[in-house]
Amino acid sequence: MLDESLLDAPEALARADTRGLLRGAAESGARVRTAARHAAEAGVADLKPDGRPRAVLVAGPGAAGSCTADLLGALSGGNIPVSLIGPTGVAPAPGALRWALPGWASPLDLLVIATPDGTEPGLPRLVEQAYRRGCALVAVAPGHSPLAGAVAQARGLMVPLATSSYGPPGSSPAPPDAPPYTTAPTRSEVRPEAGPEAWPEDSPQGPPPEGALGDPAHSGGHPHHTTPPHIEPPGTAPDEVTGPALPGTLWALLTPLLMLVDRIGLISAPPAALQQVADRLDRVAERCGPAIATYTNPAKTLAAELSESLPLLWTEGPVAAAAGRRFAGLLAALAGRPALPADLPGALAAHGTLLAGSFAGGADPDDFFRDRVEEPEALRARIVLLHDEPVGPVSAVPAARELALAHETAFSELEPDEGSPLERAAELLAITDFAAVYLALASADRT
Repeated sequence: MLDESLLDAPEALARADTRGLLRGAAESGARVRTAARHAAEAGVADLKPDGRPRAVLVAGPGAAGSCTADLLGALSGGNIPVSLIGPTGVAPAPGALRWALPGWASPLDLLVIATPDGTEPGLPRLVEQAYRRGCALVAVAPGHSPLAGAVAQARGLMVPLATSSYGPPGSSPAPPDAPPYTTAPTRSEVRPEAGPEAWPEDSPQGPPPEGALGDPAHSGGHPHHTTPPHIEPPGTAPDEVTGPALPGTLWALLTPLLMLVDRIGLISAPPAALQQVADRLDRVAERCGPAIATYTNPAKTLAAELSESLPLLWTEGPVAAAAGRRFAGLLAALAGRPALPADLPGALAAHGTLLAGSFAGGADPDDFFRDRVEEPEALRARIVLLHDEPVGPVSAVPAARELALAHETAFSELEPDEGSPLERAAELLAITDFAAVYLALASADRT
């Protein structure tokens, strides 16, 4: 059950929020600005690619990898394939996860690694695979992690993760006299001094091909070695594989990669656009903060509406679809609530039978006069419509509304304000992040 009185008690919410989830959501805009600065200092803004890669391969633990790949693919509009490299292995065993490049990966492809931890032993091994195949390599991870050292050895581009005052999961706050962030070796320490034409003929892969990221200093090009570097296995710290990309952390991972794909020409994400994203996130944080009453707070309202319900997350548009899948993951991971995401118009058929059954809003057992006092409240479906564009003549949103009314099923609707695709994605992600956090904090049965 949801303790709705807790939603309008900011001090009680703060006491319940032992993981700093609300602060993480509120700091998303600041994380975008900090991550953009880190990426610029790491050299992302100086990239001079020869052309687009054939494909972008994304790897990372849990939702850090899946959400990053999902959002990059949605924002790219299908210009080039964006594929997730899923791990294999036993998640609870330290170091058991492994990532493997697909058989077709080559110097024409770009490997992106996103992790808030950086101690996963399987990721440095993936870096070594990328080195052997000649793939361009970019990683976003904590600066002094084992992964950062492996990326530096492989001549990849390493962007240190932008942390906040509450830090990523499993981290401790930085001391007051610590620098703003830590980095792997700088580009001047790891880049080859000669251009591609100076690569030795007996290099394992030869010079970078046309159409790759071009400059080996920025694209994971091959160093002057005839054999790949030996990467020592890191320690036995447990992998961060079960948790979601928490509010704020997702933007610390995603922002440098948005700058990267902007340089590649995959999407448009110049510094001015990222500043607008940060501003939009700040405005959502003001609207959805713990001091804002439920009746004017869209995130608290959505959390209250989802209490004792089975959320059916119906989405229209690629950005909304990615936001819906992330929302479902957060509801499960933070609040312990199941949710079923589906894209319109296919959701109408996929969930039509479900709405006609016992989960429908108007469904009720036969004995109307039975004693309900001792019975738990029945779980009812609630449709949550998320769309990233205004409803047009070919939209399936009106049909979704009609289906919900026909089955007496409650529905909520989220549509972001006007803006670029990045801004609309930021607003949808921010509101649903806050809603998942409020639902988790105010649930009486939370752990």
